[in-house]
Order: sequence, then C-alpha cells, then structure tokens
Amino acid sequence: MSITQLPKEYNPQEVEPRWMGEWQDSMNYFDWDSNKSQYIIDTPPPYPTGNFHIGNALNWCYIDFVARYKRMRGYNVMFPQGWDCHGLPTEVKVEEIHNITKNQVPRAEFRRLCEELTAGNIEKMRGTMRRLAFSIDWSNEYITMKPEYYGKTQHSFVQMYNSGRIYQADHPVNWCPRCETAIAFAEVEYDARQTTLNYFHFDELDVATTRPELLAACVAVAVNPDDNRYNKYVGQEIEVPIFGHKVKVLSDSEVDPVFGTGVVMICTFGDKQDVRWWAELGLPIRKAIDKQGIMTSIAGKYEGMNLTECKEAITRDMKDAGIIYEQENLDQNVGLCWRCKTTIEILSEQQWFVKIDADDIISKSSKINWVPPYMEIRLKNWTGTMEWDWCISRQRIFATPIPVWYCNECGEVMVAKEEWLPLDPNNSQPPDACKCGSTSFSPEEDVLDTWMDSSISALNVAGWLSRDDVRLPTQMRPQGHDIIRTWAFYTILRASALTGLPPWDDIVINGMVLGEDGQKMSKSLGNIVMPEKVVKEYGSDAFRQWAAIGGSTGSDIVFSWKDVVAGNRFQQKLWSIVRFCMPHIEDFQPGGDVEYRMIDTWLLSKLNTLIKEATDSMDAYQFDETMKNIRGFAWETLADNYIELIKSRLYGEDVDARRAAQQTLYFTVDALARILAPFIPYFAEEVFSLLHRQSVHQSGWPDVDESAIDLEAEASGEQVKEITATIRRFKSDRGMALNAPLGRLRIYGRIGDVTDIAGTVSADIEVMEGEPEFEYRVSGVKPRMSIIGPKFRDKAGPIIGALKSADPESIAQQAAGGAVELEVKGETITLEPAAVEFEREIMSEGHAVDVLEIGDVMVVVERA
Repeated sequence: MSITQLPKEYNPQEVEPRWMGEWQDSMNYFDWDSNKSQYIIDTPPPYPTGNFHIGNALNWCYIDFVARYKRMRGYNVMFPQGWDCHGLPTEVKVEEIHNITKNQVPRAEFRRLCEELTAGNIEKMRGTMRRLAFSIDWSNEYITMKPEYYGKTQHSFVQMYNSGRIYQADHPVNWCPRCETAIAFAEVEYDARQTTLNYFHFDELDVATTRPELLAACVAVAVNPDDNRYNKYVGQEIEVPIFGHKVKVLSDSEVDPVFGTGVVMICTFGDKQDVRWWAELGLPIRKAIDKQGIMTSIAGKYEGMNLTECKEAITRDMKDAGIIYEQENLDQNVGLCWRCKTTIEILSEQQWFVKIDADDIISKSSKINWVPPYMEIRLKNWTGTMEWDWCISRQRIFATPIPVWYCNECGEVMVAKEEWLPLDPNNSQPPDACKCGSTSFSPEEDVLDTWMDSSISALNVAGWLSRDDVRLPTQMRPQGHDIIRTWAFYTILRASALTGLPPWDDIVINGMVLGEDGQKMSKSLGNIVMPEKVVKEYGSDAFRQWAAIGGSTGSDIVFSWKDVVAGNRFQQKLWSIVRFCMPHIEDFQPGGDVEYRMIDTWLLSKLNTLIKEATDSMDAYQFDETMKNIRGFAWETLADNYIELIKSRLYGEDVDARRAAQQTLYFTVDALARILAPFIPYFAEEVFSLLHRQSVHQSGWPDVDESAIDLEAEASGEQVKEITATIRRFKSDRGMALNAPLGRLRIYGRIGDVTDIAGTVSADIEVMEGEPEFEYRVSGVKPRMSIIGPKFRDKAGPIIGALKSADPESIAQQAAGGAVELEVKGETITLEPAAVEFEREIMSEGHAVDVLEIGDVMVVVERA
C-alpha cells in the first residue's frame, strides 16, 4: 500500500480478514528437529460444544500472547490444539437432537452420532479461533475421540494397572441417579440449601436425622465415648423403627454430642462420614437405593418410590405413629452432579479406581512454578481432603473404552496387552485365551472418565508413545482456577505415575470472566457476551486488548464493552501516529552517523526502557502491565510530546536535524510494531508491512540497547517536555493558536538544546545565565465596590469613573501614603486604601513580561 493511500481511519473489519487470509499455518509449526530452545504449551483441550465462549477466549488470548512472544524471542514454540470430546453433555445432546435414548440404538451407532455432532462443533470453534488470530500449531492438533489419541489413554490405563496404580473394587462412589453414572469428587458441586432435622424415637434412644428415607439402610447407631448419657447403651442392639431390623450401638469420637440428640445413625451410605465408619468398623452394606435413585426391596412398602416420594411418605408415617416428635429447619451444603444438578447419592458399586498418592502429587507440584504462586494452595488443600481414590469408570457410551474383558468360565479379568491397543472390547475379543483355557469373554461395558483422556494431554504433546525423545516436562500449562482440582491435579498424578516427572515447568492460572454486572455469565441473567459479537463490532485486536489489560493472571475479569472501545480508540490513535510518521520514514534507511538532539535521546531512552520492562513483564506473564506501559508510551510520550516537539525539524531546512528525527521515528515505529505483535497481531502486521517485506510474526522481539538508556537524557527530555507543555498551555489560556508566533523567550536555568522548544512554540529563545531582574509597575486600578458602593451610594459611579481615568501609579502612591484623594464634580473625595486594588505588570529589560516557572527553570515571555 502506498503511503499516500493510507486511509484516515483504521478499519479492522477490512484489515483483519485480509491478513487472516494471507497468513500460513506453517508459520506456527513446531520443528521437532530444531536446535532452538523448545517451548511446548500444554494447551487446554476445550469441550466441543460448537461455541468458543468468552472464558475460553480469555485463556487462549493469554496463551497466544506467550506463544507469539516466545517465538519472537527465538524459541521453538508448540501451541497445539486439542479437543476433549468424550462426555455426557454430547450424549444428552444427541438424544435430544435425534429424539432417542442411548439404549434405543446399537452402541456403535450411538457413538457414531456423537462423533458426527462433535466433528461439526469442532469445525465451528476452529473458525472462531482463527478469527481471533490465535497462532495455533494445527500440525499438532489432537482429538480425544480418535483411536490415535484414546489408544494412548488405554496405554496409560494398562501401564498403571500393571504397576499397581489402577485396581477394581466394590467401593462406595459418588453417584448421579439422573445420569446413572459414577462421578469423581472433583465433579461434585455444592449448593447451600435448607432442610428439616427430624427428632425421633429410635427404640430406647432418640436420634436426629435429615434423611429418614435412609432408615432401611441403617447398619448402626453411634454415640461419643465421652457422652455419659449414652455409655450404658454402647454394645447393645436396638431395633430400627418402621423396618424392625436390629443394629448395634457403637462408640466413636467423631460423633458430635451437641448436634441433635448426640446420637447418629450410620447408613450405607448417607454421607462421607458413613463411608469412613463403614470402612473403619467393618460394617455390612444395606442397599436401599438403586442406580436410578429408586428405593429397593429392603425399603419394604416404600419399594419403587423415588427418594423424594419415600422421604415424604416415611416422614408422614413416622409422624402419624408418634415416632417423630420434633422438627426444626437446618442449613446444609448438598452435593450436586456438575452436569444436571441432581443431588448426589453414595452407592457401593464395582468400579475402577486410580490410587491417590497425595505426598507424591504435592512433591511434584512443588517443582512447578505456579503463576500466581498462591494458586498452589488450592491444589494442596484439595489433595489433603481426598476421601478415597479416584473413581475412573463411568456408565456411559461416548468415552474411551476400558480395554478389559471378563472370562465367561472363571470370571478372571483380562486386561489388554499394550500391543493390542487401541481397541473397543465391545467390538473385539482378546487374541489370547484365559489362564483357565477359555476363549469366551464378555466385554467391560463401562468406559473411562473423560479426565483420563485430558490428564495425559501434556504427555501427548510432548511426544509420549509417539517419539523416542519425549519432551517432558513441557514448558507451560495455562488453565482456569476452577479446574485446579481436576485437570491440574489429575495431570500431575498421571505424569508422575507414568514418567516420574512433573508435567510442566510453569502453570499459569487465569480467572473467570464475569458479566458487566459483576455476576458470573449465565443465560438466566442475560449477561453472556459471545466473542464473535465483539469481533463483529470492533475487531479481534480490540477484543484481545480487553483480555490483556482487563485483569492480572489468577484474577476474575469483568467483561467490559468500555474496555473494548478503549482498545479500538487506542488502535485509531496508533494509526494516526503511523499516518503522520510514514511520509517521513518511507524508504528511509536507518544507520550512519546521526547527531541526535536532546529530545531524540530522551525518546530512545524511554523506548528502550519500555522494551526492557515489557520483556521482564512478559517473562513474568504480566500482560496487563505490559499493555498499560505500551499504551502510556505510545499515547503520551510519543504522540502527545515527542511528535509535537520534532515537527519543526521534520519540515525544516536542517537536513541533519531532520535525519535524527526520522531515524528516531523509524526505530520507534518498528519497535512498537514488534512489541505490539503478541497482543494485536493484525494491527502490528499492517504497520510492520509498511516498513518491511517480512511478517512481524517471523521477526524478532526488539533488542534492548542498554547504551541508549540514559537517566540524565531522560531527565533533560522531561524538562524540555514540561517547558514546552507549559508554554503551549500559556498560549492556549490566552486564546492564541498553538502555532501562532510568540515572540522572544528568555530561559533562565540549566538547560541544553532548546531547538525543539523554539520550533514547537514558534518563538525566538535565548538561554540566559544568572537570575532575571524584575521591576513591578502598576498598570491598572480596580475599585472595590463592596466598600465604595455602601459608603458613597449615588456618588459611586462618578468615583469609579475618576479612578479609571486617573494615573494608576499616582493612585498607588497615595494609597501607600494612607489615603486617596479624587476631584469628583468639583468635590474632593477621600478614599481609604482598602477601597482600591491594583493590577501590576512585571517588567524586565524595559519590557512587560510574563513569567513561567517550571521546576528550577524560569521562562520569561516578552509581551509583543
């Protein structure tokens, strides 16, 4: 584009799609054979809903800032993209779209429908990612539903099984009756609710419970050993009301003697404490609730009821029988399924588990650099509260198959050998016979928790099982704080179990995006904003500026249209700077001997300080600080001051002075384009293309010229800037055009080159030594009406007229003598000195002057 054709306004809707079409994916490919230092990012694999929501966009902006910056710093960067496909939401959506349930079609057909929906959603999200200018390495894309990826998940299962880290057991698990599947602790959400605490007679004791529907599952009651009220009952058997079976009274220090009656019933299972007691005390299991949340046969007449129906019925029956004698409201936290918000139950089912080694996880975590550091506390707290091992089996279809069969003759578990993988046991039989000789097997129909897929993402991008030179640990894991207890926790566990290494050097935590109302974005609140809408109105770069400047890593960030608009305005300001600069630096070749003026060295020092600070901030993932510093430099230092100060040189006759300004501008525009490239890649490319044929995204980060950083030069430049700003403000206050000639200025104080000051304020400047000499002349008299009016009434007008026509100096001398006498219409009027005040002029060298003081410098302006 010719410089003369640069449009007045910058139009992101024209520029951004143009560059998006010109950029090649290969610009961002990781080179496995490169000698450069590697920088591999363990990018979060989002769930392919079809909508790349604003929280995703914020995180990917952070990742892209780092990826682009590291490439410019000379690193061999991998910014891969994965897709975490498996899971219940897709199954639910497929059932809704096709008006079926997963059990109404063959298993393989249902999986095909899930894969079809997922593939379409991935394509939509890819489009949004490209428009937002994320420099993704598409050559290292992975999709967890593909055999080449879930085969690695299966390999990890087999390896951990063979090393004793995975086992199968009949054990209590968190269960969602609506989704009919086990869920991990990390998938349980909690909600504050109010329930009813029921006090009732339990044979010879009284018990208080919120869950009378679990009476059929009662296997014991417990009291505190220090509670003397109940010591005599310990060891006895008592009868469970309604159901009649006998249970023992046990003693345990975990019982709170001041809650309720001090007697608790132990049911299998009402909560995690029941599980602990069951395990520690060797209690039996009574299953009163099935997988659908329906009461079983041991519930007697309540069999077949759902939990709500049973609770209402048994409460009513117990009240009618006089068993419940008191009720009170109680606040409690209720565990909910993360997906459907159904209340979680604890059921005992045969499941697959991963052993949790809490000490090892905390040890590996301590070797990782957490950004911000306090986020590691969340992982440590979570690790310390694990109640039991990680349940990894799920009762679904669209997920990684567990590579296991069961011998139909002896029931032996047959775990696949690694060389058989990938496979689906529902579609194949093991090549080997069972130990008993049988070749008849039934497949494991349960599938793996989707976190089993995503928790090997770091291993996958590092080349685990794909290459001999596995590049672990990777360099960065970016993720939200809401999945520290899941994705971060599980990935550290799995990397350690499979390789003995931590998965990353750094983990960078981003916050959640809140609506403009400060609330979490949700459809019900109507505060959701989609990235596509922002891009359509203001472009990708303005959106990316919001992400950079809106908050620091780890902190929740409010989406603000105001910030997006500010980003757009900043781009327009930058474009105005570029449009001014380009006619002066087009075809300019920097180099050679240049005699910089004071204000040039000031700017170059400021520029190199900016580059140095930006480099440090980017290394520390402080994107907001980097962007704020860039804005401040470009808007205030460059546009508002430097450019104004050098205009006279750019248009003047002094070739050397002009060349110094041109070279300074060239270096500055070039550096700004580079330093802005990670944040606003489209705009940076547009500007850089005016100076170079090469893409800014294949160019280097600007080097810091330490020799150019000169604090004395900066101080002198700041002085020139302040003097110029003060003189321009002086002209503005007097209604003068800023380019209007001002006349002669004398500057007293230590100051160097004043050429740029003179050119900017259109004045002849003389730098003077010593101190100026001033005289003060009375130039006018101002009557004080508050004194003259009340005292002289109708004579006030003529008195004022006489004062105005009198010689100001004579009036001042009389006032100094104690009284002012005036002849008014033939009458002598005497005024007290307080009745007048005086305007005084400052005189210097015989001229009326104005005096401006800037620090220790004095500017004397001679009036024309």
